[in-house]
Amino acid sequence: MNSELPAILGGSPVRPSGPPTWPPTDPALTSILRETLRDGSWGRYHGEQCQRLQSLLAASHQVEHVVLTCSGTAAVELALRGLGVAAGDEVILSAYDFKGNFQDVLALGAIPVLVDIRPDDWSLDVSQVAAALGPKVKAIIASHLHGAIVEMPTLRAIADGAGVPILEDACQAPLARVHGRTAGTWGDVGVLSFGGSKLVTAGRGGAVFTRRADVAQRIRLHVLRGNDVYPMSELQGAALIPQWEFLPEWNQRRLVAVEWLRPEFAKATAPLRAEARHAIEVTKELNPFPLASGDSRSVFYKWGMRYESQDADGLTRNQFAIAVRAEGIALDPGLRALHKIHSARRFRAVGNLSEATRADTGILTLHHPVLLGDESDLAQIPVAIKKILMHAEVIRDRFLKEGRSVEAGDEGVV
Repeated sequence: MNSELPAILGGSPVRPSGPPTWPPTDPALTSILRETLRDGSWGRYHGEQCQRLQSLLAASHQVEHVVLTCSGTAAVELALRGLGVAAGDEVILSAYDFKGNFQDVLALGAIPVLVDIRPDDWSLDVSQVAAALGPKVKAIIASHLHGAIVEMPTLRAIADGAGVPILEDACQAPLARVHGRTAGTWGDVGVLSFGGSKLVTAGRGGAVFTRRADVAQRIRLHVLRGNDVYPMSELQGAALIPQWEFLPEWNQRRLVAVEWLRPEFAKATAPLRAEARHAIEVTKELNPFPLASGDSRSVFYKWGMRYESQDADGLTRNQFAIAVRAEGIALDPGLRALHKIHSARRFRAVGNLSEATRADTGILTLHHPVLLGDESDLAQIPVAIKKILMHAEVIRDRFLKEGRSVEAGDEGVV
C-alpha cells in the first residue's frame, strides 16, 4: 500500500496499531489491586484505601477537606451544593465548557450565565465576568481545559469584590500550576475527575476539595443518608493511589512531549506552505494553544488546537479529525459550545459569544496517552497531519461524494 496516501484514501496508516491504550499496565497498580483482593478491603464500606487517597489529595492541594465521589460530574454538583447554590440562583461559566457543568447547574434549579472565551486559548475570558454579575449570581465555575490556564488571580479579585465564590474545575488539569498555586486551590472549592480516559483513572470517580469547613459540611449533610449516596469504592481508591503518586512525573513527560511537538508541527506544514498558495510562516490550519508560562504550568489531558478549515481546502474540522484518526492518531473534535446545544430559554448569555461560536466548530484535541511515548511515537503525529493537509481537497471531495455529514450539531438542542 502507498505510505504517502492517507489511510482514509486507501493508503497505509502512520500508526497501524492505533492510539496507545489507557490506562497503562503498571506493576505498582497491579500490586495494590491484588493486595485489596487478598485482604478483602475491596468490598468494604470505609476502608483504608479511600482514606489514604483522601490524605494524598489533601496534602497535594494543602486543604483540610476532601470528599471522594462517584464521578467528576457528581463532584461539580456537590461543590455547587456546598457553595449554597439553590433553585433560582445564577451561576457564571464559560460558553465553551463541559456540558455536565451546565447540566449540574440546571439540576439544582439554577440558571447558567454564559460568558465568552479568550481568542488565544479559548479559555474563560475573565474580563467579561464583571458584566455577568448580578444579585442572583451565587457562584462562578472556572474550568482549565485543553492545556489552557484560566487567569485565576484576576478572577479571584473580581469574585472577592462581588462576594461570589469560585468553583475551580481541575478535572482536565490535575496538579497543574496556576499562577503559583496548584490547580483547584484558587477556588473556594476545587473538583477532580477520575473517569476512564483521565490522566488519573479508576474508570469512574471524582473528588471535591476545599479549605472551607462550611462547604464540606453542606456536602456531607447532602450525601450521608445512612450511607454515602455518591460513593467511591475501595477498589477505585486503591487504583488511584499509585497513579496519583506517578502523576508529577507523567505530567512532566507530557509537557516535554508538547514542547517537542510544537516546532515539529510548524516544520511539517512549512514546506506545504511554501509549495502551495498560502505563503505564510505559521501553521494556520492547526494552531496549538500557547503553553502556560511564568509561574504557571499546563498539564495535558487534551491538548487543544485551533483549526481553520478555510486554510485546508475547506476540509471541515470533523472531517479532518476523522482522517487523522484513520492514521492511528487520537485527534478529536473538542467540546460543543453550550449555547449551541441548549435552548436559549435555559441560560442567560452575556454578549454575542462570538469566540465560543468559533470554538464550537474550530477546536481539535490530541488525547494524552501518546504524549508518554518516545520520540518515534511523537514524530508520527506531525507526519499524519501533513499527509491529511496535502490531500485535503481530495479527502473533502470524497466526503462530499459519499454524502457523509460529520458537522457539529449532531447532539441537537436540548
